[in-house]
Amino acid sequence: MPYLMIQTPVELDPAARGRFLAEASRRVAELLGKREQYVMVAFEGGVPMRFAGSDEPCAYLELKSIGLEESQTAALSAGLCALVETHLGVPPARTYIEFASAPRRLWGWNGGTF
Repeated sequence: MPYLMIQTPVELDPAARGRFLAEASRRVAELLGKREQYVMVAFEGGVPMRFAGSDEPCAYLELKSIGLEESQTAALSAGLCALVETHLGVPPARTYIEFASAPRRLWGWNGGTF
């Protein structure tokens, strides 16, 4: 049920992209205290982007999950920014993250909803 989308101008070769996606999936599960079998992560590199008037590397992340609490967002932001900085070289000050909580009835899976 958690979904993380990462968009950035940074490009990764296929091996690095695979390692990054695996680590991102593990990290999201850990940060949210959810089983990884329900985590989905997408990465879109090479996206033309500007942030703060500069074309230096930046990132935009969307994290959606059922039951996401506002009280969790500071720790999630710290964990996700560290992930992006380690794997993509994008500093936290050049990363935006949008958090969204979805009601169970509005999140479909396996022919039904949660």
